Amino acid sequence: MSHLWTHLSLLLPPLLAGLIVLSTHVPLGQQVIQRGIIFIDLAIAQLAGLGVILVFSLQDSPAIWQVQAAAFAAALSGAGLLQLAERWFAQRMEAFIGLVFVLAISSALLVLAQDPQGGERLRTLLSGQLLWVSYNDLWLPALLAVVVLFLWRCAAIRRYPISFYALFAIAVTSAVQLVGVYLVFASLIIPALAQPKPTLIWHALLIGIAGYSAGLLGSLLTDLPTGPLTIWCLALIAGGYGLVFRRQQNSQE
Repeated sequence: MSHLWTHLSLLLPPLLAGLIVLSTHVPLGQQVIQRGIIFIDLAIAQLAGLGVILVFSLQDSPAIWQVQAAAFAAALSGAGLLQLAERWFAQRMEAFIGLVFVLAISSALLVLAQDPQGGERLRTLLSGQLLWVSYNDLWLPALLAVVVLFLWRCAAIRRYPISFYALFAIAVTSAVQLVGVYLVFASLIIPALAQPKPTLIWHALLIGIAGYSAGLLGSLLTDLPTGPLTIWCLALIAGGYGLVFRRQQNSQE
């Protein structure tokens, strides 16, 4: 029993990391779907990752604040660019977001081309290392999540179009270093897609929590990569929820 508890206790820090990511990405995911800019998370997450890669290409052991500053600067610059693009290319916004993502990942590949550990760095950036998150890794993302949620609730902040993109950049910058680019995107889109009504945000949060819990436990038991497995768990749980909810709605009509 104690051996089992020791293994399960290893899941608590990564599960808390998932809760931190979901706390900001579920409400932001609603906005992303309403605005029709589905792939913005991938683009900004990849830009944040590019900032991290650039820092490590210049220094072997950069300070945490340097990594965070570079990631945030890259993400915020991309967010500002996308906010301008929303005004100039409203009808082609998805294509523009896709272009930003391709340019960001191509830049990362060019920077890593001469790095002997480039392949491993890129894999970590995309898939993350969620299972190995520690409590020390959580305090800054948790603080940033509180700031994002507080500002998101302020009506005065919402009046400015750039506010959405700026808060989005903050949320993504911390999340991508915890869970990786792909799981950041899945956390933003999958629970929001499964959410039947904007008012039922708790449904989306529960779907996300269940997906992270299943993915972490499955990874611990099977030794499969945590990020990809968690994405599949999120998708399957969201799909099952959607089917049950639709069946209940049809039975009530």
